[in-house]
Amino acid sequence: MNTKLKCLLLDDELPGLTYLKMLCEQISEVEIVKTFNNPEKLLTEMDQLDFDLLISDIEMPGINGLHLAEMLQNKLVIFCTAYKEYAADAFTIEAVDYITKPVKLERLQKAISKAAERFHKPDAAKKFIQLNTDKGKTLLYFDQIQYIKTAISDSRDKTVLLTDGSFLNLKNVKFDTLLKELPETDFCRVNKKEIVAVKAIKFFNHNEIVLHHLEKNEKNSTLLLSETYRSDFLKKIKI
Repeated sequence: MNTKLKCLLLDDELPGLTYLKMLCEQISEVEIVKTFNNPEKLLTEMDQLDFDLLISDIEMPGINGLHLAEMLQNKLVIFCTAYKEYAADAFTIEAVDYITKPVKLERLQKAISKAAERFHKPDAAKKFIQLNTDKGKTLLYFDQIQYIKTAISDSRDKTVLLTDGSFLNLKNVKFDTLLKELPETDFCRVNKKEIVAVKAIKFFNHNEIVLHHLEKNEKNSTLLLSETYRSDFLKKIKI
């Protein structure tokens, strides 16, 4: 099993980017997926890239590295910058580490080890995930979720049914991203377009899941249990 962190490197200055890449190639815990010297280009390719960690400069033309990090969905970030004054902002957005240039191998190794520890160690105390919605950022608490489905208006978005019966529209987030963040024992994907909270299930059979939630017509919400996900679902509920 590959336990390396898949990593993107970003620095608008090519000598700095080349040097950072050379350092990373000496650290066994990371695998460099791609390097960028333009933050806007990284943004355009972000959804097509499989990565766990971004190592980034902060002051760059076009977009600030802090703002870029806020746009990433649940990715680890290490900042490497010549400026000390952004450190407080970096840790406010839960950056793994903040390294001031010139970057030394030992210091970068320490930061990447911290990132690896955070990535591989489940956060048992974590109770929510921060996501973008059509109304701004939200803290989506796991215990408030009944199910998540592909939004009708845009397949890149997801609609969440909350325990109070309201709906929330999550912007541009993938099911795989959500499943990495949701507690594994409490949630299960049941078909191509839906994830369900185990506690929200009232009944189920071979092809269908009935929820406790009632629709406007007073009938219980139902979800399709597809053949592709049936085996995982049955294991999850320990049948």
